Amino acid sequence: MGKKNYTVSVIQLELNNSPDENRKKCIAWIRKSANQGAEVICLPELYSSHYFCQSENVENFSFAEPLGAISFTAFSTLASELGVVIIVPFFEKRTAGIYHNSAYIIDTDGKQAGLYRKMHIPYDPHFYEKFYFTPGDLGFQSIDTQKGKIGTLICWDQWYPEAARLTAMKGAEILFYPTAIGWHPFEKEQYGENQYGAWMNVMKGHAVANGIFVAAANRIGLEKYLPNTDGIEFWGKSFICGPQGEILAMASNAKEEIVMAEVDLAHQENVRQNWPFFRDRRIDAFQDLTKRFID
Repeated sequence: MGKKNYTVSVIQLELNNSPDENRKKCIAWIRKSANQGAEVICLPELYSSHYFCQSENVENFSFAEPLGAISFTAFSTLASELGVVIIVPFFEKRTAGIYHNSAYIIDTDGKQAGLYRKMHIPYDPHFYEKFYFTPGDLGFQSIDTQKGKIGTLICWDQWYPEAARLTAMKGAEILFYPTAIGWHPFEKEQYGENQYGAWMNVMKGHAVANGIFVAAANRIGLEKYLPNTDGIEFWGKSFICGPQGEILAMASNAKEEIVMAEVDLAHQENVRQNWPFFRDRRIDAFQDLTKRFID
């Protein structure tokens, strides 16, 4: 559908445990972003609540909602009103006992252009996502919208070059990564710089290896809602980079902000013509990628 350049934004927010408050906040920030010229707008991962995966607690399943519920209807109405594409990451209740970490891609007419379910599910200290989420079963997708071809992955997916590659190979012009990533405060001083650097490096690497734009929408703030824990300090730094890994726009690590840049399709084509990585891939030699490990 989309053939012209278009402006994208990611919105960096501090979120709490009230879905109604978070939804109202997100709607206000999306309006602000659209008023500034954004045509495709992405919210952070699990926008409607605090990052509840810090604990394994069945009460947190109350944050989940079925397809077509309030997270769709509210943002569908907004997308249609503003004439923008909105990426809405939410906690999906598929049925009793099956839940996903998902994202709607809502088109400018308010219709669902696509649905992505997070494929890679982490289980680390205070990132206990396997307790809540079933791995995605919709695969990696390029979603056609009225603005452009959108690829959406979610947080932990960002560490997997195969995910970025397959999404790019399906025609996506930009990879959006709704994200909730931060530091454990007790280890920030020792490991924090390297952890943040690894995140930036791998994301920029996806952009370079695939000749694609990359945009990440992160949270900010210290979310400490459990007793006897230090919580997680989300490091912000939401950004958009170009197909050579060049940073086009970046947020701070502590403020609610809109990060905005243009997807320049002529620039992308030029980069791919001069760095033809897709042309030179040895697809005849990649069979072992489907194995867990090569013994």
